[in-house]
Amino acid sequence: MTRKISNKAYEAELTRLQIELVKLQEWVKHTGHRVAIVFEGRDAAGKGGTIKRITEAMNPRVCQVVALPAPTERQQTQWYLQRYVEHLPAAGEIIIFDRSWYNRAGVERVMGFCTDEEYKEFMRSCPEFERMLVRSGIQLVKYWFSVSDEEQERRFQKRLTDPTKQWKLSPMDLESRKRWVDYSKAKDDMFSHTDIKQAPWYVVNSDVKKHARLNCINHLLSLIPYEDVPREPVVLDERPPQRGYVRPPMSDQTFVPEAHGTLMA
Repeated sequence: MTRKISNKAYEAELTRLQIELVKLQEWVKHTGHRVAIVFEGRDAAGKGGTIKRITEAMNPRVCQVVALPAPTERQQTQWYLQRYVEHLPAAGEIIIFDRSWYNRAGVERVMGFCTDEEYKEFMRSCPEFERMLVRSGIQLVKYWFSVSDEEQERRFQKRLTDPTKQWKLSPMDLESRKRWVDYSKAKDDMFSHTDIKQAPWYVVNSDVKKHARLNCINHLLSLIPYEDVPREPVVLDERPPQRGYVRPPMSDQTFVPEAHGTLMA
């Protein structure tokens, strides 16, 4: 049985890793490096929690999360990969795809939202598409979050009683519970076609969420050759005295009701 990390050790290690992520961010911004990170996996596998810990301390202008909704009627008539291309990183950007073009190889395949020909064309074109991205200078990192049947079911059951997580139980999630084997087959087929040398799949064991987060972040940091970027020290000068300014009465302002704490001037 896996020995779980203590909360204290987890928080300490997460803080250390988040400091390194900020260093990575500054290096990416300074060098113009481009990074695209794909997060895929089963429902309730822990992708969202890991993404939140990665972005928590980072500048949203440098590190952005892309979680696209279902395609519009117009987008359904476009080249399948077209709507993802516009979100690819420019110089000095990190783009995290919370689910990606691999929807076609997963949910669309299993749920019958695409035709067999569309699916086969994706499997043919996806590896070439990703090789093109890498040749263009984009560093593409792909993570698959692997969760056991038992742990996924436990998380689904927990969502039933947690008002803050019930929105995560979509009709698609409920249907996926019935199609575990179908999703497993789809994932295996997807790996057989798209686990390429230029952009391999990295599998994250996510039965223990805290372990998955730390392992994924640590691995991501190991893939990018970042280093400290020299910065001029920031000095806060003394604020000059505010002469000749009289604040308007506080009674002229509309304050949010103080449900907690006391009003401070």
